[in-house]
Amino acid sequence: MLPVLVLFAPTASGKTALSVELFGHGSHSVFKDKAEIISADSMQVYTGMDIGTAKPDSSLLSLLPHHMIDECSPSEQFTVADFVTKADSYCSDIFSRGKLPVVMGGTGFYIRCFMLGLPAAPEADEATKRMLRSRLASEGSAVLYEDLKQKDSVSAARIHPNDTYRIVRALEVFYATGKPRSSYKVPSALRNCYRFCTMILERPRDELYERIDRRVEQMFSDGLEQEYLALVAQGIKGTDPGMQAIGYREFVQEKYEACSAEDRVCRREQLKEQIKTDSRRYAKKQFVFMRDIPEAQYYRYEQESVSAVEFVETVLENFSNDSGGFGFL
Repeated sequence: MLPVLVLFAPTASGKTALSVELFGHGSHSVFKDKAEIISADSMQVYTGMDIGTAKPDSSLLSLLPHHMIDECSPSEQFTVADFVTKADSYCSDIFSRGKLPVVMGGTGFYIRCFMLGLPAAPEADEATKRMLRSRLASEGSAVLYEDLKQKDSVSAARIHPNDTYRIVRALEVFYATGKPRSSYKVPSALRNCYRFCTMILERPRDELYERIDRRVEQMFSDGLEQEYLALVAQGIKGTDPGMQAIGYREFVQEKYEACSAEDRVCRREQLKEQIKTDSRRYAKKQFVFMRDIPEAQYYRYEQESVSAVEFVETVLENFSNDSGGFGFL
């Protein structure tokens, strides 16, 4: 079985800085240069969406290799099944080169499915797919979203109203089986092809919200507005999968590209506040999919007497010893 470190924390928690301090070239840790990161962020897979997704820049990537970044265009759908398939491939490749695979990010659903396996929701028949595609074209995504709220309120609560792919997919399952997609649960036992060492990092809510607010301010200073307009200029549409990300969908909702320069000045502060609010709400939801992960260990910043780096080092050392060693640590 391949050893894998899973490092989960909500947005703006400091995961990237922690990983570089632990594993990066120049680290003082015993684990320096011993790992590579597989990003478990559902939006960092999209090209051209660098600022709004807090994607690691080239200087950081030179310190610590990252994978599952810039995998596809924002116009393409990247699913949880795509993530699990690619993560499996990356884990095998990283381990074969004598490094520890580290699956790190804040998309709890992706991480949960990677660790436990995909839900057993069946594929719909072609007639059902055609019917829903036709309805989408004639009635629009808002009508289908309302339909989903009636048919499967649990799934609807998890899906953004503009996320047409997931709306249609959830309706496909219902119309094909008569059962809501949310009734098809992720398995509860860990996949036996891996030896997981799982860590969940928690910051006090007020502190986390302050970090989120600072990050959003920095994103605007770094050119988030210009990045969004560049995507639109490239032909990326507001209904495309990448544009459902927080930090972009707020611009879409404002039809920002159609605003005059004067209107943009007026709306900029409103957009900042909306992105901050949406990010805080998302941070609260991120833990939902990490509940009851078997054998997960928690690091709570306000409670621990040692630094996060020291805590992770100790956990990894114990994990290596309990597992008979990784062979390269």
